Amino acid sequence: MDFSMDTQTAAAPAVHSAKLAGTRKGPDSQSVTKRLQTELMQLMTSPAPGVSAFPSADGNMLSWTATIDGPDDTPYSGLSLKLTFDFPSNYPYAPPTVLYKTPIYHPNVDFSGRICLDILKDKWTAAYNIQTVLLSLQSLLGEPNNASPLNGEAAELWDKDPEEFKRKVLARHRDIDDE
Repeated sequence: MDFSMDTQTAAAPAVHSAKLAGTRKGPDSQSVTKRLQTELMQLMTSPAPGVSAFPSADGNMLSWTATIDGPDDTPYSGLSLKLTFDFPSNYPYAPPTVLYKTPIYHPNVDFSGRICLDILKDKWTAAYNIQTVLLSLQSLLGEPNNASPLNGEAAELWDKDPEEFKRKVLARHRDIDDE
């Protein structure tokens, strides 16, 4: 009696399981594009006041341009701020990279336009979308997190000298043309 196993047959279930596991690494580019198309439709059909976003003119769905209108009763009132969104290939499981294109003076934004906001870092979940990010950023304009500043001077002025803060906001701001 031969008790030896056909190694190819015995290995088949393990190989099959490994192949299945390998296909679940994250979304493929088609599902990322579909998610972004759905978000674009939501932004167009149910726009939130003072925020908008669209894919870049070159048609690349992974690169968007957004606009935030400065909220009333903040130093940014009446200003329009442009941002870029670059989406990773595993969006929405990883956050987009969001940068201000418009020069901005703010406690949680550095002079390169990088933003310190927890939902764009370690607090990100796939439940967030472009609109929630834009509304969070708009809210941050009126309520900065001075406990975690990227611009220490701005954080200090926000608390100690609102008039000087507003002067610096207006001095730094300039309109950016759409590309």
